[in-house]
Amino acid sequence: MVHVQPNASQNRVARLEDGVLHLRIAAPPVKGRANQELLRFLSDILGVSKTNLSIIKGMTSQRKVINIQGLSKEQVTGRLRRWR
Repeated sequence: MVHVQPNASQNRVARLEDGVLHLRIAAPPVKGRANQELLRFLSDILGVSKTNLSIIKGMTSQRKVINIQGLSKEQVTGRLRRWR
């Protein structure tokens, strides 16, 4: 689960709280740009290909459910903590 704040000054991880990853994304929420930038940013952070990431719920919402192929929940959490 991710909570996205679009139109931020830069892409960054705000916090990981109660199983929800709070991200600030620089792209505007217009024509899917924020979603595309979100997936690109997550692929950089997690070290996986963008093709391994997909938004499965919340395409037009700030709260989204992201499917990550190839990593366990523990691996994702560990990589996020190291990145911060």
